[in-house]
Amino acid sequence: MPYTCAPFRRFRSVNAEAPAPAVRRAALVFIFITVLIDILSFGVIIPVLPGLVRQFTGGDFAQAAWWVGTFGMLFAAIQFVCTPIQGALSDRFGRRPVILLSCLGLGIDFVLMALAQSLPWLLVARIFSGVFSASFTTANAYIADITAPEKRAQAFGMIGAAFGVGFIIGPIIGGQLGAIDLRLPFWFAAGLALLNFLYGVFVLPESLPKERRTAKFDWSHANPVGSMVLLKRYPQVFGLAAVVLIANLAHYVYPSVFVLFAEYQYRWNEQQVAWVLAAVGVCSVIVQAGLVGRVVPKFGERRTLLFGLACGVVGFCIYGMADLGWMFLIGLPISALWGLAGPATQALITQQVGADVQGRVQGALMSLVSLAGIVGPMMFAGTFALFIGKAAPAHLPGAPWLLAALLLAIGWLVGWRFARPPSAAAH
Repeated sequence: MPYTCAPFRRFRSVNAEAPAPAVRRAALVFIFITVLIDILSFGVIIPVLPGLVRQFTGGDFAQAAWWVGTFGMLFAAIQFVCTPIQGALSDRFGRRPVILLSCLGLGIDFVLMALAQSLPWLLVARIFSGVFSASFTTANAYIADITAPEKRAQAFGMIGAAFGVGFIIGPIIGGQLGAIDLRLPFWFAAGLALLNFLYGVFVLPESLPKERRTAKFDWSHANPVGSMVLLKRYPQVFGLAAVVLIANLAHYVYPSVFVLFAEYQYRWNEQQVAWVLAAVGVCSVIVQAGLVGRVVPKFGERRTLLFGLACGVVGFCIYGMADLGWMFLIGLPISALWGLAGPATQALITQQVGADVQGRVQGALMSLVSLAGIVGPMMFAGTFALFIGKAAPAHLPGAPWLLAALLLAIGWLVGWRFARPPSAAAH
């Protein structure tokens, strides 16, 4: 979608010295594999982590839901503080060292989780993971470094496809290993993360040349408040950031309640949950790799964003009202179309800023994601616990999904107001 306003022309000139197409393709392959291995390492523990938590709580579903929510909240709180620092570090010292440090830290974290013998130990491991989970933030900045503005939605779609592939394979492996031993997937994840670290050491190139880095490490933008103040310098980015915040708040319903909800409502075991998550991943890959590159050029970022959010609303409503497992499955392909919104939003945001601040802007956006993560896990887990507990105002296990649908509807309204071309936004 063409943009012609003066600010966009200025920032486009910053990215004029783009790598040659062959180099760009090779770099995208490197970052795709890096993200894929990271997602695989996370995906294998999804079917088993709530089960391990419930094991520590004596099998109580409501208590396990509260603990899972607490884990998610603290993980996000740590990321809220750390991701702007990591973004600023990547602007100053390059993307490669930040990605490598993230992979190494995650590998160590999964070892700690595999060895955990109590909930506090497991909690410390999750906090440790929050400090080092930076590769996704830096991967977005990496893509902005090496991709022309008009090609970024498609590139972000490929990274979304890496998420999808990871969630196809990861949960299946985790479910099979978890059926043998609940701790085995954590060892497998540790091996993947450390393998990713070694892969990066020998293969991953740097995307940000020294001459395009910031002159010094900027503490004013390396804290969550300062990094979000940075967004106010770009009015359209600031409006789109609200969409990012709301959408990610809604997305936290998945890690917060899905596994416990599926076991409680449909009596699905770890392997069945893994296959459903794999189906989610297949739908995601189809959308991210097959549709984003076709839909965005044809309909533009704004329409794609609004359509994706609307599909998310419909999908979550189906989840919330589904009394039987097959009804829940009907919502999978519909909610998967929500995946169109993310790359469209990222493309609009990255087109507004230059290479020297991409890391900090992405760090600020990830702080918003982390802020959503501070609120989301307890909100959704608490809602689930409330509506299945003894004092429930009504027995409604699907209440968290309906709450997520309401949030996405609000996000759609915000997107309709702010997701406009730069020329329109300037007026």
